[in-house]
Amino acid sequence: MANVGKRPKPEAARLLVFHLLTQVNRQGAFANLRLPELLAESNLEERDRAFATELGYGTLRMQGKHDALIKRHIDRPFDEVDQGIVDLLRMGIHQVKEMRVPDHAAVSETVEVARATIGESKATFVNAILRRASADLTFESDASEIVDPKARLATLFSHPEWIISAFYDQLQDWGSVEEILRADNAPAKPHLIAWPGRSTIAELIEEGGEVLDWTENGVLSAKMPGAYRAVKERRAGVQDRGSQLVSQIFLNTAEEVGSDESLSWLDMCAGPGGKASAVFTDLLIHRPQDTFMANEPSEHRARLVSHVIPVENVMIHSGQELPALGVHYDRIMIDAPCTGLGALRRRPEARWRRTPQDLKELVMTQKELLTSGLQLLNPGGLLAYVTCSPHLLETKAQVLEILHRNKDLELVDIKPYLPESVPERVVTLDGALQLWTHLDDSDSMFMALFTRK
Repeated sequence: MANVGKRPKPEAARLLVFHLLTQVNRQGAFANLRLPELLAESNLEERDRAFATELGYGTLRMQGKHDALIKRHIDRPFDEVDQGIVDLLRMGIHQVKEMRVPDHAAVSETVEVARATIGESKATFVNAILRRASADLTFESDASEIVDPKARLATLFSHPEWIISAFYDQLQDWGSVEEILRADNAPAKPHLIAWPGRSTIAELIEEGGEVLDWTENGVLSAKMPGAYRAVKERRAGVQDRGSQLVSQIFLNTAEEVGSDESLSWLDMCAGPGGKASAVFTDLLIHRPQDTFMANEPSEHRARLVSHVIPVENVMIHSGQELPALGVHYDRIMIDAPCTGLGALRRRPEARWRRTPQDLKELVMTQKELLTSGLQLLNPGGLLAYVTCSPHLLETKAQVLEILHRNKDLELVDIKPYLPESVPERVVTLDGALQLWTHLDDSDSMFMALFTRK
């Protein structure tokens, strides 16, 4: 390399991305949380921030495909290659194969990052492999000729085969599976929500957003969420269209109840509080006589919820423990822990972290939470079961089993509670909600409503 002996001069955006990859792939960080922090700590200009975002998220999404290309050009088993080298190769290949960066710039700039972070000798190896990979013009065509559809799509679209199988089980069409894989790999613009009484759609639009279809308080943004004053001041949030729609359907179930009657509401698995915030702030404006509680078993995540919802409206219990408290509710949402297969476009590393073993454990947890939720439900009340996954075991199978185990339970058709602008095609034959990333520009959310006969 021509720069051997000279002090490395890594370009700041690429160096930031390497640190992001290290922290996500090696230390368990979440890209959607860590990248904004790294950008806030940096002095990058807006153009470089956009470049770092595209490179960071893109590399994480596509690293399965990049790994297949790397394996064609190394002379040792892949798992014996230094982890820092692997992440640098992925980062360099992504620029060459998936972005608009000229080959020579992608290689030389990535090698500079290698020199600064993992040393000269390893940087020489990075340089050699990147040059070979850049010159490989047959990888895509070779991958396209793989006979097994799961293996072919896994290589070309960078998803584990078990996830591809799960999509096929639902969609029953390889063309549709390819469409959702493409959608998972496409950068998604942020969806924002103006919390009623705290901010407005007009305020967000004035700062650069536009109305988000199907939602009452949603905004589609071409900018990073942190650019909006209301988001920085926690008067508005970041929430996918699918989650906003689920919250609105849940709220719409109160339309049949008189305004002089009060309802008690529970978000049983509040998580970081997106849906809880949407429901709580809407109730304050439209049904102030109602009561609302958000429950979250993690103390850290419960604190996040209390940034928007008063602390007296937040509980910290496992969902399985709640029946012991002896309190019952008219409206219960169980936004259950799940594989998150419906949100892969916004959580680029999730596809590599989840396993079929995780699925087994999560399905059992979902069953336990449903059992607890039904014990908390008042007569005539409604329970909403929600997952950010379209996997059959987390959706239809859970519905069938809970109905089988509870003969007095029935599934309620979601259609009457859909906002008028939402097409009825999102409702399944049995009356549940199933969104799809490739069809609805949203996370692939599932929602089923139950009541006792």
